[in-house]
Amino acid sequence: MLKRHLLYPFVFACIALAACKSPQAPATGAAQPPAKVTAQIVQLKPWSDVIEALGTAQANESTVLTAKITETVRKVNFADGQAVSAGDVLVELTSSQQAAQLKDAQAMARDAERQYARQQDLVKQGTVSKALFDTATATRDSSSAKVDAIRAQLADRVITAPFSGVLGLRRVSPGTLVTPGTVITTLDDVDLIKLDFSVPETLLGALAVGQQVQAMTAAWPERRWEGRITSIDSRVDTSSRSVLVRAEIDNPERVLRPGMLLSVQVFRAPREVLVVPEIALVQVGTDSYVFRIKPDSSVEQVRVVAGARRRGELEVREGLQPGDRIVLDGTVKLRSGSRVAVQESTAANGATASH
Repeated sequence: MLKRHLLYPFVFACIALAACKSPQAPATGAAQPPAKVTAQIVQLKPWSDVIEALGTAQANESTVLTAKITETVRKVNFADGQAVSAGDVLVELTSSQQAAQLKDAQAMARDAERQYARQQDLVKQGTVSKALFDTATATRDSSSAKVDAIRAQLADRVITAPFSGVLGLRRVSPGTLVTPGTVITTLDDVDLIKLDFSVPETLLGALAVGQQVQAMTAAWPERRWEGRITSIDSRVDTSSRSVLVRAEIDNPERVLRPGMLLSVQVFRAPREVLVVPEIALVQVGTDSYVFRIKPDSSVEQVRVVAGARRRGELEVREGLQPGDRIVLDGTVKLRSGSRVAVQESTAANGATASH
């Protein structure tokens, strides 16, 4: 029994020695194969900073059509949502009394004109005094003024479109008694939309008339409307510390409506910056890094200062230089000093990502 216990350490030592000499054990200090990665050469690209805001759509021209006098509606010549041209007759009010008065005034005006012409001939012949001729002249002018006054009354009983646009809902019917201020309908010129939005006063220096804007709405999330800034308010709101900006957007299809909420992007003048894909960025805490490939195919971890971002890309303000080659895909298996084999390389001077 004692001999068996003495034999165990000798057997274990032989097994360990055999394992060390086994041909399957890896050789000490064997080189690791280079990691396969994709790479890109960093170059300068045009970059346009974006100011984002929310805005409200306004019609290019907008009015509420109302009655000027108290009268009943005789005829309605439009339908809800109808497109009309400037001068189109929309509503006719009862005007039979004024029409009769106009005929009487016109008849009196014609008679006064004849009396004036007759007196003018007699004055030239010296058979009528100048006083009688002056009376005839005054009568003629008075009759003409009465005709104009009745015509103005008739005009108040015909409501026309002051400009071309789209009508809203009809609020009256034939026989309705309207009074001054009674709403008949609304009229909006929406072929051109005025978009009003507020921007913080800190960005006032970045705004200028003529800058390009892009508008979007939740009603049509896949569409974009292009426009330009036409005016910047002369005052800053003291409560919100913001300035009101107005842009104009073409709306030929009349899809946008006054009062709609739109998200707005204002594009500043392009500048040249270093741009890298977001996929190349390695985030460690609050610091950002990329792996730069050195001439000997090894990599070094470089800290970068990121700036603005856009779809899949970011601006690099510090840490890289034009011409640097960085790793795009495969960063998860790298560390400083690792050797890499580039499978695919792309250039940063390709098509710039759209805004």
